[in-house]
Amino acid sequence: MPILTLDALRQEIRRESNPHRAKASARFFKSGAGEYGEGDRFIGLTVPQMRTLARRAVALPLRGVQNLLRSPIHEHRFIALEMLVMRFEHAGEVERRKLVAFYLRHTRFINNWDLVDTSAPYLLGEHLLNRPKTILMRLARSPSVWERRIAIVSTLTLIKNDDFAPTLAIARQLLADGHDLIHKAVGWMLREVGKRDEAVLRTFLDRHASRMPRTMLRYAIERFPEKMRLHYRRIPRVSSSLPLEEVR
Repeated sequence: MPILTLDALRQEIRRESNPHRAKASARFFKSGAGEYGEGDRFIGLTVPQMRTLARRAVALPLRGVQNLLRSPIHEHRFIALEMLVMRFEHAGEVERRKLVAFYLRHTRFINNWDLVDTSAPYLLGEHLLNRPKTILMRLARSPSVWERRIAIVSTLTLIKNDDFAPTLAIARQLLADGHDLIHKAVGWMLREVGKRDEAVLRTFLDRHASRMPRTMLRYAIERFPEKMRLHYRRIPRVSSSLPLEEVR
């Protein structure tokens, strides 16, 4: 298939759009008034369709990628992020730094959980494998729920390389976070730590389970035997309002 230009890509996206699926996606990604994805617009493409289109347009100049990433249409942003991930995978070191810098300049457009999850580990996480993790701690303190989710989900790549410290540090920082999407993401990453080293996860839980939101705890212990899950669920709850130094 020929490589797509920006105009040709937009035409292909319009051609493959599905109004019925768009309505379902708008509900699934909570785009209604007062919901976390409020105002997001959908045109109804599947993930396989978007990844195929991203592959066909992967050589698009960054200006074109930026145009898509700044679009109000969710699928445009997803395709743009997929292109960045695909380019990063095959890029040299200089180009990789450029792509990560571009990614970090555009986090306000990475504004739903699927957009974070399809990009953060494979761009920022990969980039930070052998670098200081300061940017993750900064993002974890952000008022933006999406930047906080980028921080914790980026550590998936570190976990897969047996570097658990950043995940645990960010998880401690987010214990008192009020957003359900952060509870789920932190619990998910803790569960991934447990897949690699159950003892590390249990040590964390023994210290912090009493302050973990229920959803975070449920996700973290999901793979444990029932008896062990019951043990952690029965730990008395205490307030999460203490300063972080005391929570630790």
